[in-house]
Amino acid sequence: MKMTAEDIYRSIELIRSRAPVIHNITNYVVMSNTANALLAIGASPVMAHAEEEVEEMVTIASALVVNIGTLSAKWIKSMFKAASAARKKGIPVVLDPVGAGATSYRTKTARQLIDAEPPTIIRGNASEIMALYDDRSKTKGVDSAISSDRAVDIARKLSELHQCVVCVSGETDYIVEPQTILKIKNGHPMMSRVTGLGCTASALCGAFAAVEESTFSSTAQAMAVMGIAGEMAAEVAAGSGSLQMHFLDCLYRISKDDITKRLKVEN
Repeated sequence: MKMTAEDIYRSIELIRSRAPVIHNITNYVVMSNTANALLAIGASPVMAHAEEEVEEMVTIASALVVNIGTLSAKWIKSMFKAASAARKKGIPVVLDPVGAGATSYRTKTARQLIDAEPPTIIRGNASEIMALYDDRSKTKGVDSAISSDRAVDIARKLSELHQCVVCVSGETDYIVEPQTILKIKNGHPMMSRVTGLGCTASALCGAFAAVEESTFSSTAQAMAVMGIAGEMAAEVAAGSGSLQMHFLDCLYRISKDDITKRLKVEN
């Protein structure tokens, strides 16, 4: 698969012109950051968790993002209901298995969600992706204990098993389908010092999937834009605090020229 700056920017223009509603069932830590990132790229975020309304909210959404970062029994019920409604409607579903492998509760919840309502995209760090398939894999809190390249084989197995795209994020991001792997090498080490940027990446996957027909392409495009905006922000940030602010600014003003100059992608 060949991904170009023109393809990526075309999707950005579609997001900006359509302002697709992205329904997020996400965690307390990142709600504001995630919503602001979606607004910056041009999408319309909604954060709805109540079991009584999630199915109705899905009816107005163009994509659903499910993030298990701060689990509770009530939210888990909402996740299953929303994912089922999204599947019936035929809109993309992104699953972010935050912290899978850290506790049996998280791992079990993520696996049950995947089995009951197979997502369109699974995006996580290497430890999280491996924990979805291998009981021996452990996660360091919500951070990865291993490099992204070590999870590629398991990502391929998950993709085959559940017929979805799997994204393993890290220093190099791997976008995986059974017959295709794409490597994206954009980003900056300082990004790992800002909480919730992985969750933001999942939300952006939802925004791109809402306008791009190819799920594989939309995931790759989202991760490329995420990394490029992070690079641009790091060049002007004084530290991790100001990186968050500049990251949103860079998402908002990212241009085709920025993408052309910075895109680092390998088949």
